[in-house]
Amino acid sequence: MRDVTLHLLLIAIAGVAVNGQELRWQNDYDKPLHFMCPTDGSINYIKSIHHNHAEDCLWDLSCKPTFDSYPRCSWSNYVNWFDEEFYYSCPGNSVMSGMYSYHENKQEDRRWKFYCCDEPGVCSYDCYWTNFVNNFDEMFETSVPAHYYLTGAGSYHDNGKEDRRWKYRFCTRSACTRQEGQEGEKGHEGQGEDSGPLA
Repeated sequence: MRDVTLHLLLIAIAGVAVNGQELRWQNDYDKPLHFMCPTDGSINYIKSIHHNHAEDCLWDLSCKPTFDSYPRCSWSNYVNWFDEEFYYSCPGNSVMSGMYSYHENKQEDRRWKFYCCDEPGVCSYDCYWTNFVNNFDEMFETSVPAHYYLTGAGSYHDNGKEDRRWKYRFCTRSACTRQEGQEGEKGHEGQGEDSGPLA
């Protein structure tokens, strides 16, 4: 525990900045993460760092303006059990505006749920999954590309490293013009279209 406290203290003292952005964490090691964007926003930036003594991660997230009208939002159920891989996409044409997780020391892992929002008359198009954005035991950060929105997350856990690798799903959004009013998914050059959940 002393090592974890010292690690957090060093980060705070350093006033660490990576790529010009100050690190600010939304949770502590072994504590729940509960993050929600403002009513008009969705998540556009994710940063995480893993600590080998705590065998847990700190998380930072930020949001961008997304909705022109008041969105309809709901939380998912838990999408995974401990040590389990998962693949989750927000339902319909919704985008991701929040995350919740809690950590269990026995399994040294987290269970996750996601907060998704949509607005009438706006559909998702040109969806794709990223490649994995991190390796085990390292800090990572990922930003949602311009004109895209975060709509899903996928991850698997390694019991040796006691850490997770992550990939994310992005979509564009525009007024529904297709008769079916449903999302369209395709690969994105250089980003790795998935043939399965975690291919």
